[in-house]
Amino acid sequence: MTRALWTAAELAEALATTPTGAPHEATGVSIDTRTLAKGDLFVALKGERDGHDFVAAAFEKGAACALVETGRAAEFAPLGTVLPVADTFAALQRLGRAGRARSEARIAAITGSVGKTGTKEALRIVLSAQAQTHASVASYNNHFGVPLTLARMPAEAHFGIFEVGMNNPGEIAPLSAMVQPHVAVITTVEAVHLENLGSLEAIADEKAAIFSGLAPGGTAVVNRDNAHYARMRAIAEKSPAGRIVTFGEHAEADVRMTRVILKPDMSVVEAVVNGTPVTYRLGSPGKHIALNSLAVLAAAEALGADLAIAALSMGDVTPPSGRGERIELGENGSRLTLLDESYNANPASMRAALSILGQVPVGLRGRRIAIMGDMLELGPEAAALHAGVAQAVEENGIDLVFCCGPLMKSLWNALPREKRGGYAPDSEALCEIVLAGVRPGDAVMVKGSNGSRMARVVSALKARYASSAAA
Repeated sequence: MTRALWTAAELAEALATTPTGAPHEATGVSIDTRTLAKGDLFVALKGERDGHDFVAAAFEKGAACALVETGRAAEFAPLGTVLPVADTFAALQRLGRAGRARSEARIAAITGSVGKTGTKEALRIVLSAQAQTHASVASYNNHFGVPLTLARMPAEAHFGIFEVGMNNPGEIAPLSAMVQPHVAVITTVEAVHLENLGSLEAIADEKAAIFSGLAPGGTAVVNRDNAHYARMRAIAEKSPAGRIVTFGEHAEADVRMTRVILKPDMSVVEAVVNGTPVTYRLGSPGKHIALNSLAVLAAAEALGADLAIAALSMGDVTPPSGRGERIELGENGSRLTLLDESYNANPASMRAALSILGQVPVGLRGRRIAIMGDMLELGPEAAALHAGVAQAVEENGIDLVFCCGPLMKSLWNALPREKRGGYAPDSEALCEIVLAGVRPGDAVMVKGSNGSRMARVVSALKARYASSAAA
């Protein structure tokens, strides 16, 4: 029998409410009926859609109880046990804080302009090999996702890993205060969310706000190679951190990469972790991933994990779906290699993805093809930042480029004519152009901000070429 995540008494105490109907324990917490599991507590949040419109569907799918606004409790009481509260979002936050308060887990929080989800997943894999580990799913890193992940954390978890993100100033500090991490990591600071924050310095300050929520004496993990290292370190020194650990290739980094062998589908890393030499295989390609793996080891050691086992577990780290997943499509005579980077994009991650594409082997008469959509939230410098990607296209030997979106027009205009594969105003219109231009033997990378809907192109390629085993 599945162990209760929250007993009826715990829910009533944490939420300061009395259920209507028989008290029910919850084996999970859900805010979305599409992924709700039997026994979950359903939280009716008000967002783009009002969660109260889905309470009936939640009970039909087997929800144990539902968290609803007091004024609507009588409406839903005939359907099942409801927990009436004045504000369901505030109640979710309370439940998240209660989950953190009861936990004795060692907690890590991860942020950064690039690589936070991949780093979170790598740390989850590494720590799961040593003890029960709870982590954010997907990119649940905002004002909804963080308290939800806290509310879902089992009381018996030994490690907890939380991704913390932001779109606007002032968002990270309150989320970090809620998580109260023992270790806080910043992967890097790059030109992301410039539209809302205005400068790289402001982005560095916002990211470094994650250190303000550290448990007293906790560890701040900072990228020693980043141009804003000194700024972030100064903020860490004023935080509750009792220790600052740096990572990178810099000669003074505490966790330093001394050598890396980059291959199309993996890397071999030699590093020194706080004075201890380690060598490990990393199951994800790319130098940026190798550098982030240093932050993973720094965090794992700071959380009390075994360093040798952590390094060995790095071989199990593979790219998450939509973030560099490598897929072989088609059969022997008509195979196509697809790099799915469709989940998100910014100038730094675009350059990194092009670097990986440049190493992927191609078949007979095959070409390396980049299919790119707009990189969003870059502010006044957006056009120049898009045009600047042309340099990475050239440096990595990319043969052909397809673009879509008004911002990517700047890259299109900056490309040599022989590298222009096709342009369309949006991803839907680009699909037909791509399918006509791609051929067996090609290695194809698809990337763009989530709002560019580049997953449409990925789906179109998968539909055209029968999927076979992933590399």
